[in-house]
Amino acid sequence: MHEKTPATRLLDRLLDPVGRCLSQRAARELASLRADEEVQAHIRELAEKCNEGTLSAEERAEYESYIMAANVVAILQAKARARLTTSS
Repeated sequence: MHEKTPATRLLDRLLDPVGRCLSQRAARELASLRADEEVQAHIRELAEKCNEGTLSAEERAEYESYIMAANVVAILQAKARARLTTSS
């Protein structure tokens, strides 16, 4: 398990109210949310370029936006799964 950064801990706390108000249906939908294959392929391409050190400044900004969005979605999905297990 990854250790949470201060920014991730803050984001987790900010999203607590969202997790608490999820209905069962919304929690199930959120927990199963996945980006479509085209988006996943583009993110993989950016990740590869990042690992190779060949991202342009514009690509780096785009990739960092994807990473932040993925963190938000991951936190919300964890809250959704927790909601589903406590409401069973």
